[in-house]
Amino acid sequence: MTLEIKICGLNSDEAVDAALEAGADLIAFNFFPKSPRSVSLDAAVRLAGPARGRAAIVALTVDPDDALVDAIAARLKPDLIQLHGHESPARCAEIRARTGRAVMKAIPVADAADLAVVPAYVAVCDRILFDAKPPKTPDALPGGNGLSFDWRLVRDLDPGRPVMLSGGLTPETVAEAIAVTGVAAVDVASGVESAPGRKDPARIRAFIDNAREADRRRTTEPGPKP
Repeated sequence: MTLEIKICGLNSDEAVDAALEAGADLIAFNFFPKSPRSVSLDAAVRLAGPARGRAAIVALTVDPDDALVDAIAARLKPDLIQLHGHESPARCAEIRARTGRAVMKAIPVADAADLAVVPAYVAVCDRILFDAKPPKTPDALPGGNGLSFDWRLVRDLDPGRPVMLSGGLTPETVAEAIAVTGVAAVDVASGVESAPGRKDPARIRAFIDNAREADRRRTTEPGPKP
């Protein structure tokens, strides 16, 4: 399976262009108002225009209400809705049915016990994203904190749905993450930024290039994982 690469939290024409030109498979727009990567629906619709037919479009939401998911589905028409809050399996299933869009649930991970919820979400979601559990501080974001977790916890994990790895990935660490976990999809937000919410085109290109090279190595140079 060819590695899929998602660039998350795009909020400028320059960042979208860089992601598409470098060969991103998925691009994501963040609709969580507290995030420095947040965009309005109007902006997301405009920014997504050049991506249609070139990359899958993802809408990242955090505990969205029905009005927001309805508006996103009707106007942005995303290929995937990413649920990055405290959405229950029942709520995930409801959003999936309500919008007719594929759903990806983010699971925050700090230790093996956090994986106990995976089967319940696998039953109702199209994809699972593993992200680092956010710090216990009042201003912590659900994701995009630049934190990673012990990748060995999800090594070769096959829950029956496509899995994506997130959490603190950077151009410098993505190759190791791919080698350790064996995942077929990776996601980055803060790791390709020069400042919170400001994407760096050079880092986007480096992330994608390094991830592709790591994927090539694991398919042509089989051997034991670190």
